[in-house]
Amino acid sequence: MAERIAVTGSAGVGKSTLARRLAAELGVPYIAEGMREYLERTGDNLHDLGHAGMRSLVLRLWEERKEAEARATTGFVADRAGYDFGAFWLYYQFAAQDEDTERLLAETLAPGRYDGVFLLPWGRIPLAADGVRTPNPYTQLHFQCLLEGLLRRYDAEAIEIATLGVEERVVEVLTRRGLR
Repeated sequence: MAERIAVTGSAGVGKSTLARRLAAELGVPYIAEGMREYLERTGDNLHDLGHAGMRSLVLRLWEERKEAEARATTGFVADRAGYDFGAFWLYYQFAAQDEDTERLLAETLAPGRYDGVFLLPWGRIPLAADGVRTPNPYTQLHFQCLLEGLLRRYDAEAIEIATLGVEERVVEVLTRRGLR
């Protein structure tokens, strides 16, 4: 069965850990977040990119994500969902009445992109300062609220994962997908 699963939520909620573990359990590719890998690879500071540079980066990372999802014909587990890219677009105030906004939001908010979207809750795990994401929990709460609003509006089937431990989360996701 080619499951297409996405794990979503603000920074520091355990998305990467859970997504990697689920991908290993299911024997499918893990699709990395994108932004973290870019920042670690380049050493860029998001604030130095400016509005136009950041906008361009989000568009490029979304194109890379779409390609990675399309290549994963045996299914995948994605660290972040398309909805996250839509939330980034709104959070960083890139939305305008233009072709980029129309296309990006149509693609990222399209139903049926995933078989299961699992939202990890904000504020249950202490946010660690790692030099990549902001350690300000209220910045993360702002993003989480945008994301939750998009999920409510565009993917009523998204499931919030209540458990905290990685293994308990794996069991919860697999059980809810009927895979265990």
